[in-house]
Amino acid sequence: MADLDGSNGLRKEFNAVGRANVSGRLSFSTATGMAKFGGDAVIPGMLHAKYLRSPYGRVKIKSMDVGKAKALPGVVEIVTWDDPEAREISGRGAREPLIPRDAETENQEVGAIVVAETPEICDEALRLIEVEWDVLPTIVDALDGLKPGAPTIKFPTGPPSSAATGDVEAGFREADHIVEFDWAQGRRASHPPNPNVSVAWWAQDPWGTPGDTLYIEGICPTWGSFELRPMYNVTYDKLFRKTLFQGGRYCDWFHRRSQMVTPFLAKRTGRPVRCVNEREHEYYPGGQQRDAHVKLGFNNDGLITAVEESVVNDSGSPRDRAFGWGGSIMFSPFNTTRCVNIKSNSRSVFTNSGFTMGSQTSPYDWDAMTIAEQHVAEKLNMDVLDVALKNVHGPSSQQDPGVPPSLQMCIDKGREAMNWQWHRAGTKRLPDGRLHGLGFRYALSPRHAQQPYTATVTIQADNKVYIPLKGPWCGIFAAEANSLVVAEELGAKVEDVILSYDEKFIFTPVGGGSDGTTASAWVMKEAAVKCKKLLLELAAKSSAWSGGGGGFGGAKPKGPAIRPEDLDTKDTTVYLKSDPSKAFPFGKFIGDEGFGDHDLDITATYFGRPPETTWHRGGHILDVMNTSYCEVAVDTETGGVEVTRYMVVCDPGKVLRMTSFEGQLHQAMFFSHGGLMEEFIYDKKTGVKLSSNMWEYKKPTIMDLGPIDTYAVETRSGNACYGASGISHCMASLLLPVCAVANATGHWIKPPVTPDKVLKALGKV
Repeated sequence: MADLDGSNGLRKEFNAVGRANVSGRLSFSTATGMAKFGGDAVIPGMLHAKYLRSPYGRVKIKSMDVGKAKALPGVVEIVTWDDPEAREISGRGAREPLIPRDAETENQEVGAIVVAETPEICDEALRLIEVEWDVLPTIVDALDGLKPGAPTIKFPTGPPSSAATGDVEAGFREADHIVEFDWAQGRRASHPPNPNVSVAWWAQDPWGTPGDTLYIEGICPTWGSFELRPMYNVTYDKLFRKTLFQGGRYCDWFHRRSQMVTPFLAKRTGRPVRCVNEREHEYYPGGQQRDAHVKLGFNNDGLITAVEESVVNDSGSPRDRAFGWGGSIMFSPFNTTRCVNIKSNSRSVFTNSGFTMGSQTSPYDWDAMTIAEQHVAEKLNMDVLDVALKNVHGPSSQQDPGVPPSLQMCIDKGREAMNWQWHRAGTKRLPDGRLHGLGFRYALSPRHAQQPYTATVTIQADNKVYIPLKGPWCGIFAAEANSLVVAEELGAKVEDVILSYDEKFIFTPVGGGSDGTTASAWVMKEAAVKCKKLLLELAAKSSAWSGGGGGFGGAKPKGPAIRPEDLDTKDTTVYLKSDPSKAFPFGKFIGDEGFGDHDLDITATYFGRPPETTWHRGGHILDVMNTSYCEVAVDTETGGVEVTRYMVVCDPGKVLRMTSFEGQLHQAMFFSHGGLMEEFIYDKKTGVKLSSNMWEYKKPTIMDLGPIDTYAVETRSGNACYGASGISHCMASLLLPVCAVANATGHWIKPPVTPDKVLKALGKV
């Protein structure tokens, strides 16, 4: 759906939006190391705090003695799990206790926190705490959690979620072929570039009303107040979150105890307190394990007639809230096909494998259809691209016999750019003798629009346009896309639009699934349109057009009166349409001429959100689509897999900032590459990780990936700014390279696809 409800949504010419190589406002400081994160904060008189950590996957404290630790010189305070004040504060709105008595995963904070003059004294004090542990049974594999007699992990595993459409049994009876297969998605880490940390202190705000004000570094200025305000009984004017730069993992929406506890400790000790989650404490899955079994019916022409899928989701450690995921039901990729006979079952199992701080959402459900279509292609000796086109329904509904134009354009471009030549599994070797394989995947490009924004645009007398905002969160560059939209609508030079950061501003372009870029940019567009209207109304009153004094108190205009519609903007100037040589900079009309010593500004604010997305209306409206391609070479002697090329042809509706678009797709391919190498290994008895660090855990780096080619197909059919749509929640596919290996070898290998597994599949081990 095009951007019909908004202003200028169908704009045809763009000068700023979509430009490549537009530097981010904060890129220089980040790249040069000038950027200061919460962990860089040093406050005079600062104390240090460290939590006691669980040495096992699941424990409860039987007894604890902190006497020796408290007697250690330099120890200022030790707070334990049964401290009344800590419990009271936790109960005021925290997601979890500040200091829990039990732990649901290895390395979790448990039992006590030490406050001391130095980090080294904290370490020594923690070693002196005497703890009697009750070591409890663990589950680190969700499938084990479904076995009879499996231990209950705080919250019991709920009943299966089910959904069915059509007549599945009739669909299987109609099928010429029925195949069944298992597939699995391994856990992936999304290690944060900067550990979560906070430094907090209380002081009197010199510009505020009487009473202590909470100052805190290292906690997100966007989300932190939702927990901090009720926990510490402060209002916005008494809360200063002073971190502009916030490191974090993909879709990591949660704060850590290390960030929430420091205000309490600072109040208790009367001094600033710093608490850090070290990197080892952040080493847990950002995306959890998924295991599935699929029964598939299809005809000789490749048309799928019936699907029955059962998915088991590892929901990780529950912490202190129950969280499961039924995404296989809600976002089944088979809903994009003409097959009406679909039955889905999903179960979420809590385990001790680690906290799911990241987003365990819809991208990974699409792998079921990716694998299903490849099974059809192999069985019928059809090109997997043709299988996809045969099964996808048209853009308007499941009964639409056509093909979504967006998908057709993506596939046409993909065939050409990849020089795509499909072959049966195990039948093609490269000149060097290695097996050649291809992988393909398509998906809908969804975007959330449930989050409203308040956007403000200000033109000031220095001839600059300012966008006040609260600041970025976890490094996204949504604000830069917003600035390009403002430049477009105001007719300003890109370099004249300034992102002005202040923690007390309202606007922050962050949200789920590209909301931060597309939905916020739609709202920002409306604010910019209002601002331009005010500018032209003000400019029309100026005597500058008649050669008068230039100010509003100068000579009256000679000749016909200038109307706002007689004027337009370009390159941060207002010009006369009938005579473009008559042009004046924006600041000419809002400077101090005629107004004494006071600079003015023009400000427009807009509150709202774009229309509801087609994605939220159901899975049968296919407007913006994307495709991913992968080419591999498999060495049959060593088992080594080399991805020789990744390619993405994606319809974002409309590219707002090309650098962000390309970066998002590169990130998605790094996620996808994890299917070949990323693996958490646990001791099942204790729940302790055996791949104990980011050296043993093989996370893809730039040295592991070959070329990544990206292409934009812009249909303008999204419902956000200029018809844009989101791409961030639909591109990552851990099984894209796994599919390519299956095409090369003829064997489906459960990820990670390591050399030993390849050799075993080939019968060489």
